[in-house]
Amino acid sequence: MKFFIDTADIAEIKEAHALGILDGVTTNPSLIKKSGRPFKDVAKEICDLVDGPVSLEVTAVDCEGMLKEAAELAQYGDNVVIKLPLIPEGLKACKRLTEQGVKTNVTLCFSPVQALLAAKAGASYISPFVGRLDDIGQNGMEIIPQIRQIYDNYGFETEVLVASIRNPIHVLDAALAGADVSTIPFSVFKQLVHHPLTDKGLAQFLKDWKEVKA
Repeated sequence: MKFFIDTADIAEIKEAHALGILDGVTTNPSLIKKSGRPFKDVAKEICDLVDGPVSLEVTAVDCEGMLKEAAELAQYGDNVVIKLPLIPEGLKACKRLTEQGVKTNVTLCFSPVQALLAAKAGASYISPFVGRLDDIGQNGMEIIPQIRQIYDNYGFETEVLVASIRNPIHVLDAALAGADVSTIPFSVFKQLVHHPLTDKGLAQFLKDWKEVKA
């Protein structure tokens, strides 16, 4: 499973990249706003920093507006993936961009049927938001194996990109369900690395080593 980081914080991206496990980046207007910097500057720096795909999101809600924004976003780097909302106009834009050879990430997916529509429109990635489903009392992870099965049943090449991840259990469940990608906040990245028994074991090894040297 590929690991993307869900952020627009350059320092976080650099740290995740240094771990040797980063495959790409997903962003949205809200994340870039938190940086306090102009959108273009942040987007260009991320694209230059990361070898893998970088999802940049449109803000238009009509197909023609999305296509216009997509053309502008694509100029920031060869690794740009156009992030589109899963609405009728977004599906239209997805189809058009796919025909042009542009990679797309259809976002704000909350059901397997929505994911099926995105795949039929040619989406490169589908982003089901598991954490937001959890927030309204559903088990968000339940839709991931359902999407995986539908895609496998019909040979769709759209990659399942699990989004709105809140904790390491989400990452584990996504991997067990056969997701292609998890896009993970930096706070969860740090949690994935640490385990209390690892820390305890290392502390004991270092203590023993000091005594051996003495």
